[in-house]
Amino acid sequence: MLRTLFVAVALLLCPIMLLPVAAQDTSERTTTSPTMSEEQKVQQLIEYVRTLEGATFIRDNSEFPPEKAAGHLASKWKKHASKIKTAEEFVTKLASESSSGTPYSIRFADGTTSTTRDVLLRQLSALATQ
Repeated sequence: MLRTLFVAVALLLCPIMLLPVAAQDTSERTTTSPTMSEEQKVQQLIEYVRTLEGATFIRDNSEFPPEKAAGHLASKWKKHASKIKTAEEFVTKLASESSSGTPYSIRFADGTTSTTRDVLLRQLSALATQ
């Protein structure tokens, strides 16, 4: 009799006990891949530039190491952030060319060169898939 009562209570409680687990599972999936804000994306792009080991940044025909280039982009972001709404705008309006209109470029450790615009747009796309 006691065993029958236990089984009956277990069957009644089983669906109730599963609901919090399902909700928790959904919550965990949500928190493990949160959506980044546009500012966080910009910060990630600047950090990406900072960590490009062996790269040389070319701005107005002058060469700079990654740390210096990241500092330059960070200062442009700080100065103009109120006018920029998205990380893509940061790339296209601030991080792609000098005020004279000369495109920025990156020469990588392997000797290949690409515009900073193309590199950062690819990196931004990669951030969206993380």
